[in-house]
Amino acid sequence: MKTYGYAAQFEPGDDPGIIVVTFPDVPEAITEGEGMSDARLQAADALGTALLAYIRMGRALPEPKATGETISPPSDITAKLAVLEAFAEAGISRSELARRIGKDEKEARRILDPMHPTKLAMLEQALAALGRRLVIGVEKAA
Repeated sequence: MKTYGYAAQFEPGDDPGIIVVTFPDVPEAITEGEGMSDARLQAADALGTALLAYIRMGRALPEPKATGETISPPSDITAKLAVLEAFAEAGISRSELARRIGKDEKEARRILDPMHPTKLAMLEQALAALGRRLVIGVEKAA
């Protein structure tokens, strides 16, 4: 099961209470927060934005190799990433995806636009049409 989680590194910032977060496997994702809780929230957003940018630029997502505390993008971005990767692997056209989900091609274009927000239910439907299943997990916050 793919989670889109990557190891994060947390370091003190220049100002008191500021935590800087970087991702060795995704160097474009760098952010900071006021305290650890805020730093983790900001890190999830920064990671999601960076991974969507990879897709938009036609780059493959890096394989997670680093170790440490794992941060995942927000759930809607994770689902969008899964759809985009599954679509690329399927080798089908936007028209075919639209047919499979019972929508017009304009809706399929929106679903496949990394920067267009898509409702989770629609992403789940697209994943099903691509032979995938969305699995959501919950764990204790660090």
